[in-house]
Amino acid sequence: MTSHQTTQTMKPATAAKKLGVYLEATPAEFREGVVSRAELNALQADPPQWLRDLRRDGPHPRPVVASRLGVSIAGLARGGVTEALTTEQIEALKAQDPEWLRRERATQADVRKEAARIKEKKAEQAARAAGADDSRS
Repeated sequence: MTSHQTTQTMKPATAAKKLGVYLEATPAEFREGVVSRAELNALQADPPQWLRDLRRDGPHPRPVVASRLGVSIAGLARGGVTEALTTEQIEALKAQDPEWLRRERATQADVRKEAARIKEKKAEQAARAAGADDSRS
């Protein structure tokens, strides 16, 4: 029995998400086709000019906007940011430093601290459990 490999493909929206770009800003030929795993790997390894421009200037998808502002995606929504933003718009928001952005950054910092505390606590519990296991042997 012979096995042949089928080419793994994905929708343009999935590929855009993996590339970290806003789908609606990509070229029409990218949006209208399918992207194979090999094509995605090639785009990541040697991005064409349109991809480099999008990554640098935007418009950026919400996860990228949230990351660049140091807030969560939900924090963006609470702040009224629902559209893709360009790098210039993100920098302008940072310069304005509105109250909602300061509040959401503080919330995000608290979330990170709590996550680190929980991770540390779990590591201590695992170490104690491993120590208890060692003493029984």
